[in-house]
Amino acid sequence: MAYEKQNILFKKEQETLLIPLCSKAIESRQPNPIFFDQKSLDMLDRIKYDFPRLKVPRKTSLMVCMRAAKIDDYTRSFLSQHPEGIVLHLGCGLDSRFSRVDNGQVIWFDLDMPDVIELRKKFYDESNRYHMIASSVTDFSWADILPLHAQPALVIAEGLLMYLKEEDVKTLFQKLHQKIPGSSIVFDAFSTMTVKGVKYQPSIKSTGALVHWGIDNPREIEQWTEGIRFVEEWFFSQSETIAKLGLAYRLTFKLAGFFKAANKAHRILYFKL
Repeated sequence: MAYEKQNILFKKEQETLLIPLCSKAIESRQPNPIFFDQKSLDMLDRIKYDFPRLKVPRKTSLMVCMRAAKIDDYTRSFLSQHPEGIVLHLGCGLDSRFSRVDNGQVIWFDLDMPDVIELRKKFYDESNRYHMIASSVTDFSWADILPLHAQPALVIAEGLLMYLKEEDVKTLFQKLHQKIPGSSIVFDAFSTMTVKGVKYQPSIKSTGALVHWGIDNPREIEQWTEGIRFVEEWFFSQSETIAKLGLAYRLTFKLAGFFKAANKAHRILYFKL
């Protein structure tokens, strides 16, 4: 079937949503991929954009796919305990997680900026269980339209919070705790050292996006409001997918696992609200 190419023009921070899309497509084309996402391949063919200008390094595409695979695991684990639960994906971009983990019962909400959702609707259809919300993450009026008290909820913020100011991240946690107490949140975070140096990373540099927030000790978040509980800190050096990589990358990730600063540079955090 022939499709019309979709033009794309986003603001700097929004343009970064093309990095995970491109990364997943790159990895999906590998002979023995650590992560396969047919939807990313389909969308890459249908979006009119100069993807080579993103200059996505192989290591970046690997870490994006490791991150996606691990958050998929967290989501499947949540749904195994709460089959009819609610999942809210903040800053969803063009991600296809709903189709990857759908158990036939979950109620799912993907949220992003209006122009992102406008593009997203060209590739995804809403249903009685799958919904899209066009809103800024920091405009918390979106929380009022969700049936968040009906079932346990999992909140996902993948590749998002580092682009927010710390006060916005703190307010987000406080609002989520207020609106959906007892829920879980999974997100990836940079260390403060990574925040200082990430502007030199080729893909981030090519978009001109600004990274603001990083955290070294995740337990600091527990002090933001009473009732937030730190559950787990997961490092990329722990990824089971490393075994499928070539020797050089296996050694790189294994070596990183011996150094606290390297492990904490970029990792996934899990909290109960």
